[in-house]
Amino acid sequence: MFDRKYGLTTLRNRLQGIGAWVAPLGLRLVLAWEFFEAGREKLRGENWFGQIMEAFPFPFDRIPADLSWAMATWFELIGGIALLIGLCTRFFAASLFVLTVVAIAAVHWPTDWMGLAQLAQGYAISDDGAGNYKLPLIFLVMLLPLIFNGAGRLSVDALFARLAAMPSPRPQGDVLGWGTVLLVSGPVVAMLLPLPGALISAAGAMTLLARRWLG
Repeated sequence: MFDRKYGLTTLRNRLQGIGAWVAPLGLRLVLAWEFFEAGREKLRGENWFGQIMEAFPFPFDRIPADLSWAMATWFELIGGIALLIGLCTRFFAASLFVLTVVAIAAVHWPTDWMGLAQLAQGYAISDDGAGNYKLPLIFLVMLLPLIFNGAGRLSVDALFARLAAMPSPRPQGDVLGWGTVLLVSGPVVAMLLPLPGALISAAGAMTLLARRWLG
């Protein structure tokens, strides 16, 4: 029993150690290619944001179409390269996350949906316009590990951390962390689902206030 338990623990430790190098790299390579390609298409194409600006969620609907197009183009191009080499990974992953949510709201989200059944119909990959958010939703899920865990050990970020002799991170899922994440993520969720997004932000604010009151 001891040998089996020890063997499983050793195997788990080794997989986790190798995974710190390999797992984030796979996500970064795929996402880097997809976002860089999207940015290159915009760079070579014509600005069509003016046709859909009214569908952009606040505050992005207040940004001029030309500026919005340029921001999306260069965030995708630079962000794709940054993900590829693992530079400022959390920042660019978070930025591309927000950009993707805006794209879902403006282009891929079902229009005039009533109830979860109709919303679920949009979970598809098609060329029919609004109601095909499956692929960008997959991108969002792929970006989350990079936002929370970073680029992994095979990255420029990890190299800079080693050169600067920074201590290894110590995971700390405390009340402050949860409250901050909920408070920040609420407005992003609200771009697609206003009421759930507002509730998430409220939960985050209440969590932070409770921590302060309770010390």
